[in-house]
Amino acid sequence: MTSRNRALDVMRGLTVALMIVVNTPGNPETTFAPLLHAKWHGFTPTDLVFPTFMFVVGLALAITLPKYQDDSAFLRKVAVRTAIIFLLGYLMYWFPFVHPTESGWAQNPIGETRIFGVLQRIALGYGLGAIIIKYGRARGALVLCAAALLGYWAILATWGDYTLAGNAVLKLDRFLLGEAHLYHGEGVAFDPEGLLSTMPAVVNTIAGYFAGRFVLERGPTYETVAKVMMAGAFSVAVALAWNPVFPINKKIWTSSFVVLTVGIDLLVVGVLVFLIEIRKATWWTYPFEVFGRNTLFVYLVSEVGVTLLFTFRIGGRPAYQAIYSGVFDPIAAGAVGSLLFALTWTAICWLVGYGLDRRGIYIRV
Repeated sequence: MTSRNRALDVMRGLTVALMIVVNTPGNPETTFAPLLHAKWHGFTPTDLVFPTFMFVVGLALAITLPKYQDDSAFLRKVAVRTAIIFLLGYLMYWFPFVHPTESGWAQNPIGETRIFGVLQRIALGYGLGAIIIKYGRARGALVLCAAALLGYWAILATWGDYTLAGNAVLKLDRFLLGEAHLYHGEGVAFDPEGLLSTMPAVVNTIAGYFAGRFVLERGPTYETVAKVMMAGAFSVAVALAWNPVFPINKKIWTSSFVVLTVGIDLLVVGVLVFLIEIRKATWWTYPFEVFGRNTLFVYLVSEVGVTLLFTFRIGGRPAYQAIYSGVFDPIAAGAVGSLLFALTWTAICWLVGYGLDRRGIYIRV
């Protein structure tokens, strides 16, 4: 693989590794604070994971998009890939399709299955981002990004407020989908990957494309790294200046949150290009390349595996909780044990990716 693809795989792998760690704490009540999402307004390192995934999708588009000269082939590829990733996300939330009851097993009703989610947002970000870039060209894509960020701000300010119960994202999803199809982990029926908040999230993908295209066209030079990192620092400054009037908030994916996360991702890109392409410091990259080469499959393995651990029971408790309290909590109670559990599960998922990589198997959609 070229160093250019290696940098992409490393950034993708870093994102997936952190995503698994933050999604699988042994005990969410005793997790280190940086590994938790901000409760509402604000920002933690964990809040960077998902927008970085969207950004990396854009980086990959900078490499793959020029290959599609024929419009029909391009549209067919985008439509099929978007539909498959969206469907995988939907089925992942419905899985394992049954749940245990006192009298046996009962089917999970499809009428209560969450419609939007992480993979669904990635699918829409990829599909919409690819079409906007392909047909809007650079100028059109930039104009649409600005319109999306400013328009989203206007919508949230006009048709609600910035609270959990009063935001426009919740109101639209409740009207279109009904509460049964929304996420219920916030205390109310509210989906942090809802339809309306997908609009600014697409900007993360398009920003990744422009970052990737800039590096590809300019080459891995000190000047390229400097300009990318200056753009990142400028974006962070803009986000912090915007925050007092439009708070940084991951759960409603505010425009200031987009600008902040794009800025941080640009800084990360600059560091990776410097280390991997200029300094050729690749001795540390392989573990993350493993994650980055089968990103979607490893992510699905991690999520489906955790679902099964919560479905099956040991001693009357979900296997997930029984394993943590029986193995990890005695070794290191509290936040350390919780993190150890998460790192162990991440290592198990890595071994799956490692086995595929050793056999040259790369599962693509």
